[in-house]
Amino acid sequence: MKRHMKAHVFVTLKKTVLDAQGKTVCQALRGMGHNSIVDVRQGKYFEIDIASGASVEAVRAELNQIAQDILANPVIEDCRLEIEE
Repeated sequence: MKRHMKAHVFVTLKKTVLDAQGKTVCQALRGMGHNSIVDVRQGKYFEIDIASGASVEAVRAELNQIAQDILANPVIEDCRLEIEE
């Protein structure tokens, strides 16, 4: 029996976009004594199961399109995609 593929999509704010929530978390951590923390960037994570038998190349193209159209705002966010076979 063939296993399903799993995709991991990470969406983060572009480096040029102010991450107010990340800054707040960073300040809170430093206030708690975690002085080695320099910066925090927050984002979104999606775990997507893919039907067995699908082509990795086709899945990658489809998920890139989904990420750009639905999961992320390409004006202010970057996406990173990982696929487990």
